[in-house]
Amino acid sequence: MNADGNEEYLAQCAQQGDREAFMKLYDLYIDKVYNRVKSKVPASYVEDVTQEVFIAVLRSLHRFEYRSRFSTWLYTIVNRQIADFYRQRNRASDAPEVSLDHVDYFLSDSAFSEHGEERALVQKAFNTLPDHYQEIILLRFADGLTFAEIAEQREQSLEATKSLYRRAIQALRDEMGV
Repeated sequence: MNADGNEEYLAQCAQQGDREAFMKLYDLYIDKVYNRVKSKVPASYVEDVTQEVFIAVLRSLHRFEYRSRFSTWLYTIVNRQIADFYRQRNRASDAPEVSLDHVDYFLSDSAFSEHGEERALVQKAFNTLPDHYQEIILLRFADGLTFAEIAEQREQSLEATKSLYRRAIQALRDEMGV
């Protein structure tokens, strides 16, 4: 059975109350969800938002209807939880201007702790991008997928995937003024 089929099977078992199946889904996705959340919210809130994602998954699993992949459904919940976080948090940002040589560096773990203000600016710019640009950047950096894997997941050609990625990175740079 392939990985996607296994995830769908685990989701079905979890829907029927199988806690072990839910924990397997949790184990499969905790790192990916954590990395996605980390790329969009301040460091001090990452664990809380990640926890809220899995609480929401548990609460709404009975509504998963297999019209899409489990991962697509899960990432929709991730995006909603992140949006809820920002809705609940009336934030006023006075972030300084930043020069950005390598966008990927500021989306990486090392930049996460070293450059808090610059990272906040990258996050703010990132959140203004269209969803399809955000998604491809997240697939590449948060999920660590190769371009070939992204192309397969998005059901598009490798060249189309690379082109979309380049446009997304350029849009992020433009948004940041670098």
